[in-house]
Amino acid sequence: MEPSYFAHETAVIDEGCTIGTGTKIWHFTHVMKDSVIGEKCNLGQNVVISPGVVLGKNVKVQNNVSIYTGVTCEDDVFLGPSMVFTNVTNPRSAVNRRDQYEKTRVGKGATIGANATIVCGNDIGNYSFIGAGAVVINEVLPYALVVGNPSRQVGWMSEYGQRLKFNENGMATCPESHEDYELKNNVVRKIS
Repeated sequence: MEPSYFAHETAVIDEGCTIGTGTKIWHFTHVMKDSVIGEKCNLGQNVVISPGVVLGKNVKVQNNVSIYTGVTCEDDVFLGPSMVFTNVTNPRSAVNRRDQYEKTRVGKGATIGANATIVCGNDIGNYSFIGAGAVVINEVLPYALVVGNPSRQVGWMSEYGQRLKFNENGMATCPESHEDYELKNNVVRKIS
């Protein structure tokens, strides 16, 4: 039976992984056992998906990204070129810490820019936006825009990836989708 996904002839797909319908796996990518890839994902060139990784639906993984054991990406996540995850806070070559992998959750709709680094054990909030080259060492709030090394929050983003400008009443409108957002007690929510 033909698979319901596309894999380039140079891709390596280990036995025991699950790959959703409509997913595309490109050149020199390795998907390891016990990983779960959702429907309609796109894994670019030279990507590594380690055992136990979970990717939701419509996750876009750009070239040269390694997603290590302990990482979960929810639906609609974008991982920019050459961004980095870690899974041990104090790695040493001579010390085996495979039983100490920390978990990292990347929330629905989040974007992680090119060459950013996500230190393990931190939640990346839904629809947050991590700027290119940022080094994330703490939790990132939903809808937050963070940049720099170490990363710091500099604003808020809409679900369409547009910068939100809140007025004195804590209200903002996305310039692209025209959806309204409220900022209250350092929490952003989209208003239906």
